[in-house]
Amino acid sequence: MTKKKAIEVIENTNKAVFPETEQTNEPTLITKRKILIVASEARPFIATGGLADVIGSLPQALAKDAKYDIRIVLPLYSDVKPEMRRKMAFLGNIYVPLSWRNQYCGVFTCTENGVTYYFIDNEYYFKRTGCYGYYDDGERFAFFSRSALEILPFIGFYPDVLHCHDWQAALAAIYLKTLYANRPEYQAIRALFTIHNIEYQGKFSLDILGDLFGLGNEHRHLVEYDNCINLMKGAIECSERFSTVSPTYAEEIKTAQYAHGLQDIIQKNAGKLTGILNGIDVCSYNAETDKALFANFTADNLSNKKICKSELQKMLGLPEKDVPVIAMITRLVSHKGLELVKTVAEDILHEDLQFVLLGTGDFGYEEYFKDLGKRYEGKASINIAFNGDLSRKIYAGADMFLMPSVSEPCGLSQMIASRYATVPIVRETGGLYDSIKPYGAGGNGFTFQSCNPYDMLYVIHEAIDVYKNKSAWENLMKKAMSVDFSWSRSANEYKKLYETI
Repeated sequence: MTKKKAIEVIENTNKAVFPETEQTNEPTLITKRKILIVASEARPFIATGGLADVIGSLPQALAKDAKYDIRIVLPLYSDVKPEMRRKMAFLGNIYVPLSWRNQYCGVFTCTENGVTYYFIDNEYYFKRTGCYGYYDDGERFAFFSRSALEILPFIGFYPDVLHCHDWQAALAAIYLKTLYANRPEYQAIRALFTIHNIEYQGKFSLDILGDLFGLGNEHRHLVEYDNCINLMKGAIECSERFSTVSPTYAEEIKTAQYAHGLQDIIQKNAGKLTGILNGIDVCSYNAETDKALFANFTADNLSNKKICKSELQKMLGLPEKDVPVIAMITRLVSHKGLELVKTVAEDILHEDLQFVLLGTGDFGYEEYFKDLGKRYEGKASINIAFNGDLSRKIYAGADMFLMPSVSEPCGLSQMIASRYATVPIVRETGGLYDSIKPYGAGGNGFTFQSCNPYDMLYVIHEAIDVYKNKSAWENLMKKAMSVDFSWSRSANEYKKLYETI
């Protein structure tokens, strides 16, 4: 895309829409609701986790509504794929103040599926491998957040709602209500802050409040919490509304068990809190069209799922037999409920079934499951890897999907498994509770409530019993596939939230 073409795109999307009315054939003015999303990653440009899935899908679902002008600001990391960089046009550059610094900020743009993207370029901050984990992450994302506000006059776009995601973008909401509060063109902008995982809050020493973040002592009370700077706390205080990625998680983070120390701030601001369940890309995760599968199938004709199962067994060195295949695709970390699995793994594998695991994570868990696979060769396939192609084959080839998380803000894997007629077994927490309901109550999976490994084992046995009833199991697979996990549902909830702001 050339610079001239990019400017034309921006000018056109800034214009109001004038559709013809049937009655008078005269144009009717429709005022577009302008939303600027600030986030640290988004598919298909750069991704490290679930945040990228959300920012890659939600804006496109919103943009299908002609009443919305959706734009996104992202850092231009060096890891952005070359084919994506070739789509971008350079708009120009500005200089961004950050405390005593005055830093270069290049602005690139492109348009994908009705969404306009802006990329913040600064090689000092972003020409590095990966997105996070550097000693100066606070400064890097302070620059990014400040740039998101500084480019508004440059691109000629002042949003109605500034929608910031997680601690990396929290300062955009904080700066909006502090450093930019007296600028007339910014005063009508409202802020929404979305928490994807409250565990990561953006904590820093109070000593660097002014020197690094450029905030004065008059703003210290907004970000100070528990004797340090807490950017998530500041964004909650400064935003008109804040949200989480499932209704149940919104309730859970009001408690000390889930809030990682922020429960008092959540409770204080509870009147501003909303929980909206994430969706998934139902076009990508589609058993009928997914090219990664050994065979495609639909809810109306599940016969080819048997091919997916037998080919998966063959691929993983498991006997091709009609026994339940229980799968886990997960990060190997404690909050994913792996201690529950370890406690009863031997009991599970003594049953007539097969167990498949795919994931990477903590060394201790990786070694434990490797050893389990060796001891139960022919019954357990342990794959310590990150492999997107294999994950889809497992989603489609397994019978059951185990997700016993201790905490789960939303969770996407249980939704993806459902799309491939693989029945979820989940603990009732966060988005797992909101998306999967128990079979005994006419639901779409199996659930257990407490962090008790034997409660989990009980519902696994329940699932195995239902599996043996082929007619009941087929009906359950169809029910799992029928649930609407699309982003269109979630987008409608976000539109309602934008309007309340």
